[in-house]
Formats: sequence, structure tokens, C-alpha cells
Amino acid sequence: MTKRSITPTLLGIGIGAIAGYIYYVEIGCVSGTCVITSKPVNSTLYGGLMGGLFFNLLASPRKKKTDSKT
Repeated sequence: MTKRSITPTLLGIGIGAIAGYIYYVEIGCVSGTCVITSKPVNSTLYGGLMGGLFFNLLASPRKKKTDSKT
């Protein structure tokens, strides 16, 4: 991984973690039987994981154009 791909991934983890916590606070799980949303730690970690994966997908390295003149 290069610095170019690490920075967006870390940004995605932060944004995802915040979104996961907001999801827990606003929607959550009243009964406590929901695996992800029953505890704030679970939803925050899950949100961070999903955010990191999504932003990493967007920050994939771009392929260099090759000059095909022969």
C-alpha cells in the first residue's frame, strides 16, 4: 500500500466509525438481540470497517498508460 491509498482508507475508517455510532444512537436496537447495533462499540467498529473498505475501493491505484507506438 502506498501513502496515496492509506490516507483515503484512514479517512474512510473515521467517517465510517462516526456514521456507525450515529446509526446506533438514532436507530439502534431496542431489544438488544441485534448483533451489530445492540452495542455502540459493535456498530462503531462495523461502520469503520465498511467505511475503510469503501474508501479503499475508491482509492485504488490508477494504471499508467503505456505508449503502444511500434
